[in-house]
Amino acid sequence: MTQPSRRRRLLLGTAAVAGSALLPPSQANAASPRFTIGEGDFLLDGKPLQIRCGEIHFARVPPAYWRHRLQAIKAMGLNAVCAYLFWNFHEWREGKFDWRGQRDAAAFCRMAQEEGLWVILRPGPYACAEWEMGGLPWWLLKQPGDAFLRTRSPAFVEPARRWLAEVGRIFGPLQVTHGGPVLMVQVENEYGFFGEDLDYMRAMRQALLDAKFDVPLFQCNPTNAVAKTHIPELFSVANFGSDPQGGFAALKAVQKGPLMCGEYYSGWFDTWGAPHRRGEATKAVADIEAMLAMNGSFSLYMAHGGTTFGLWGGCDRPFRPDTTSYDYDAPIGEAGWIGAKFEAYRAGLSRHLAPGETLPAAPGKKPVMAISPFVLDECAAVLANLPATPIRDVSPRPIEQYDISRGIVVYRVTVPAGPAAVLEAAKVRDLAWVQLDGKPVGTFDTRHRRFKVELPARTRPAVLEILLYTIARVNFGVEIHDRKGLHGPVTLRAKGKGRKADAQPLENWEIRAIDFDADGALPPLAWQRTRVKGAAFWRGGFTAGEQADTFLDMSTWGQGIVWINGRCLGRYWSIGPTQTMYLPGPWLKAGRNEVVVLDLTGPRAARIAGLTLPVLDRLQPERDLARPPNTARPRLAGLTPVHAARFAPGSGTQDVKFAQAATGRQVCLEALDAFDGKPFAAIAEIALLGADGKTLNQSSWTIAYASSEEAKKEDGSALNAINGQATDYWHSAWSTAQPARPPHRLILDLGSEMTVAGLRYTPRQGTEGVTGRIASYRVYVGNGLVVEDA
Repeated sequence: MTQPSRRRRLLLGTAAVAGSALLPPSQANAASPRFTIGEGDFLLDGKPLQIRCGEIHFARVPPAYWRHRLQAIKAMGLNAVCAYLFWNFHEWREGKFDWRGQRDAAAFCRMAQEEGLWVILRPGPYACAEWEMGGLPWWLLKQPGDAFLRTRSPAFVEPARRWLAEVGRIFGPLQVTHGGPVLMVQVENEYGFFGEDLDYMRAMRQALLDAKFDVPLFQCNPTNAVAKTHIPELFSVANFGSDPQGGFAALKAVQKGPLMCGEYYSGWFDTWGAPHRRGEATKAVADIEAMLAMNGSFSLYMAHGGTTFGLWGGCDRPFRPDTTSYDYDAPIGEAGWIGAKFEAYRAGLSRHLAPGETLPAAPGKKPVMAISPFVLDECAAVLANLPATPIRDVSPRPIEQYDISRGIVVYRVTVPAGPAAVLEAAKVRDLAWVQLDGKPVGTFDTRHRRFKVELPARTRPAVLEILLYTIARVNFGVEIHDRKGLHGPVTLRAKGKGRKADAQPLENWEIRAIDFDADGALPPLAWQRTRVKGAAFWRGGFTAGEQADTFLDMSTWGQGIVWINGRCLGRYWSIGPTQTMYLPGPWLKAGRNEVVVLDLTGPRAARIAGLTLPVLDRLQPERDLARPPNTARPRLAGLTPVHAARFAPGSGTQDVKFAQAATGRQVCLEALDAFDGKPFAAIAEIALLGADGKTLNQSSWTIAYASSEEAKKEDGSALNAINGQATDYWHSAWSTAQPARPPHRLILDLGSEMTVAGLRYTPRQGTEGVTGRIASYRVYVGNGLVVEDA
């Protein structure tokens, strides 16, 4: 098909009724001639069109502001919005669907149509999106096993089909084939990052067809996984944050049809304890203009990120909880503000409008106000406000087995008299504070796989209490099988005795939980004026004369949750990078407003102020949980590498096979030099291959040692190399006065011995100014590659 001139293209702008068909015709979902996918274009009434889409999540924006944000998206130059549905947001308790208020996704889509925007619907069942468990409901984890989610197991497929049927009931009338704004519907999400069962994708497609969707169905995958799960029954789009030429080439290799980027990244999300992420506007606009010049379409992820209110924030793998702010450094900021980045996108898109098309003015900024500091002077200790009746169990099991969804769980058991000992749990998800007869003795921390605490000697039996806090379920990778709580067996062994045979199980536990459920509902609390130590709820308030936005300054508090007028605002953690919490004006009342704060570690000052500017990039690592000093050092001297070679240049993912497989618990990648000649190393992703050529399970991996990592000027954390996200990366330290020089070493702890036959290396992505792409390297496999100083 001859490419049409820009003048002949019809760009989506007003809500016209359309039908759908896929290419080739034998794969069509519907026979309507109005909206079709042709050989080189999306077609509306037979005329070519380009989709200029932007992602916005209705669940992350107060409903009172939906129209304001949609108008900003329209003013930026976009003509469609991508809308995720999060299954767990609508079915938190099995069989009970909720589409009211903040959850009224249909109202959001109708509003988009009123503003002249089309909708691309993304109903899952899996979404990712830095959302709790990637949008999957927690109750699925009541089923046994760690390999049934996102598979053809009936334990997953049956409830997923029920969910998609419910989506069809709500959104069937909103398809373009019925006069609504929904153009296309996505099947699953980035499945190529997770699996390769093509029949699973066909099952999910069929579930949407059975739900009476008759618009085009499509799937998205990152560039390097487009071919992995492509099936002719589904239209494919590619996700990337750079190199649109490469992304579109991957699409051309698997199908005929228009070119589309399903997610082009405007920035990136933040995780607690790491620097705030930013995206460079000039490069992004150049990439978008390049896509449009190639007759491509795109969706900007995110056009507006917003805020993950409540307890819906997710967690990056292996365990890096996401911040409440989902600002994403998007062109439309967390509070709907626009600035230079918005103007840069608008200017770039303005150069690709249809003849006669103009952009509306951006909506005005919502009012913002400061709130004078106010004191929270009432307290309710967590341990004094637990349910009276405990759950009793011989050994702790994941909380899902007790029908507890999330929140605070307190475990109590009697410890016999004896010498100093080591308390160890099989697993702890997520953070826990341990007390013996009311005195703190240590913490468990799943971020560092720290599941041991030392107990002092006891001359008589003592009461052990463990207060556990669930932060978020992992939203990406096989780690979505993220069962929370204290996992038994929990054992006790005398200090100095290292054999597992010397460990004795602790049994007969009492378990009490404050389950915050879907909307983070507060439990009944007994308030007092006396200040308490340790984990406690705090209450205070302020008087507001207007309903204006503000940013609550939580920098003097520890870690926990905030409620405003009974509504769960979200999580805070003073380690940063976010130090403020966005409080939308519509959620305030004229007059007195009540604020409740759960603080698990205790505030430095029990007061809060409302600021007129957010604080998104201030780290306070000293406010983190205490942890033993890191004394790990590599022990490679005298060892023979199992493999030594040189990577190919460029950004492509590379599979390397060893001459002979090796077995061990630790794997070291040693970078000797880089292609750009600079003394740095970077890795976007590293995976290990088994003898069958498939990647090994990473769910128990952690970083045993990194020779250095950049933690000040950017998030170059070593964990980025094993989090499944090719967009971020580990980068050796470079901002110090004397940056580390080669060799750079990254040593993985696999959690147990594995047989490794090769590795998969994804270089740092990007096309310009990319440092650290490794040239020469060596690989070591063994059990003692890292030692701890005594």
